[in-house]
Amino acid sequence: MGIIELLGLAGSVSLLSGWRLYATILITGLAMRTGWVPLPEQLQVLDVLANPWVLGVAGVGAVMEFLADKIMWLDSIWDAVHSLIRPVGGALLALAIVDPSDPTWQVVAFLLGGGAAFAAHAGKASARAAINTSPEPVSNVVASTAEDVATVGLLALAFANPVIAAVIAAVLLVLSIVLIVVVGRTVRRVLKRTPKPDAA
Repeated sequence: MGIIELLGLAGSVSLLSGWRLYATILITGLAMRTGWVPLPEQLQVLDVLANPWVLGVAGVGAVMEFLADKIMWLDSIWDAVHSLIRPVGGALLALAIVDPSDPTWQVVAFLLGGGAAFAAHAGKASARAAINTSPEPVSNVVASTAEDVATVGLLALAFANPVIAAVIAAVLLVLSIVLIVVVGRTVRRVLKRTPKPDAA
């Protein structure tokens, strides 16, 4: 893999970890353990993801996240708790993908990976907070299920074709930024319409 493909893969994995950190680690580890993702020499550090203990913890986390994400407002609490965990996880995953003998690209990958994971997390959390204002639970479950399917599908696509992985990373980053902007404007509009309490 060239540096563009590696950065594309790092970006995709980081962005997806901003949505579903535990599922991303679990799927990546299982893909490596089964040989579906053959790792080049410089990525052997990722072998740790295929460790049974790591897979077990990621599996428990993925199940908890799957369930919490389907329950109205509990998903927002889960997102708040993971506001630091997901970006750090995304940054570390990106760091592990880049050749350790090249510290410059490692720093670039770490910064971009953390930023990308944070942007994806912020976009997801903002959109879900807005969805939670709806009194019915269906929209929350539909949005959560769409995120589950998108994470698995895009991760598989990123592993299958590192060039497409770079495109996926760019599209997801733009989508996350758009979500943050749209939700921010919506919140500002709602706050402007809220009547101020009369002064005593």
